[in-house]
Amino acid sequence: MSFNDIIILVLIGLSAGVLSGLLGIGGAIIMVPALVFFFGMTQHQAQGTSLTILLFPIGFLAFWNYYKQGYVNFKIAIVTMLAFFIGGYLGSLVAINVPEKTLKIGFGILIIFLGFRMIFTK
Repeated sequence: MSFNDIIILVLIGLSAGVLSGLLGIGGAIIMVPALVFFFGMTQHQAQGTSLTILLFPIGFLAFWNYYKQGYVNFKIAIVTMLAFFIGGYLGSLVAINVPEKTLKIGFGILIIFLGFRMIFTK
């Protein structure tokens, strides 16, 4: 891995972390496209690498700041976390068997749909 690669990875990680802490978005929205575009990964590789990055409690420090201000609802978080845990497993079983092109199209459509929904919904 070259020095330039390390710089790009640091910038990807910082961007994903800052946007995650700032907007509450998942890091995959930044990391998956960046890994595909900058490192030539397949969609499967980028998704798997993104999930690996998120295994460590990356969001802990961001969570802690929100928690200290009283902005965390633990009941909602715990139920959703457990469902997310199971959903992530089930989703990965499906994704590894879906063609790369289909995954890219689905990922792109989801981001576009969510963007329009955020902009045009009250």
